[in-house]
Amino acid sequence: MPQEATNPSDDMIKNVQLSALLVIHNEEKRIRDCLEGVKFCDEIVVVLDRCTDGSKDIVLEYTDRIVEGGWPVEGDRRNVGNEACRGQWILEIDADERIPVELAEEIRQTVERGDADYYLIPVDNYIGDHLVRYGWGAQFGTASVSRLCRKGTKSWGLERVHPALHWKDGARRGAKLKHRLVHYVDDNISDMIRRFDSYSTARAKDLVESGEIGTMPHNVRRIFSRFWRCFVGRKGYREGGYGFLIATFAALYPVVSHIKARYESEQLKS
Repeated sequence: MPQEATNPSDDMIKNVQLSALLVIHNEEKRIRDCLEGVKFCDEIVVVLDRCTDGSKDIVLEYTDRIVEGGWPVEGDRRNVGNEACRGQWILEIDADERIPVELAEEIRQTVERGDADYYLIPVDNYIGDHLVRYGWGAQFGTASVSRLCRKGTKSWGLERVHPALHWKDGARRGAKLKHRLVHYVDDNISDMIRRFDSYSTARAKDLVESGEIGTMPHNVRRIFSRFWRCFVGRKGYREGGYGFLIATFAALYPVVSHIKARYESEQLKS
């Protein structure tokens, strides 16, 4: 069972307008810079998922609002984190993401205005030191994320990677924020390849468990439409080789996941 630190008083809860939520697994090398960027929030809540490194010691320098446990499914641990937040608003951020000062100020202004229930935040994705702004999408990256919302507005699905978002009936989306979240998505091209392998394996496990792995012809047909969408529709061609790789990985993701589910189903169950 997850263990949560501290039992807040009613007065403390009333003073929490904005909660920052981080869900991490062994992120001692990156977590400090991320935590520094969310100190403008009224509280910081951190879910430690099976951490075995020094992440907890670093987190305790910033907050005692910690939930510890083990969740194989990403959606489960994110839902637990959302429940632990006391704020009227929740800002979700990952260890490889950073909140610049300008974005922090805009987030504060947005929640104080509160004219909607959730907001998209545009993202600047980096591969190493290289900013790659175009071409992202289709399960291999995103150009904007819905990370700022009123508490109780959304819940996460039970997929292992890229869990689906479920919005409360009647939830209103506000205008996209102007300032950008910084995301250090991959260290280099080799890291992109490793991430593709990890994501497709996780997706294959979901397919096997669902009992609906789809068909080869259907997934092959998707290769062309997904590549075109990323490389042309989302202007990945402007990023040269990086854009081509992003479009290629996005295009191959469904069919590789399908092939793994079909030929490695027994291994995926273990």
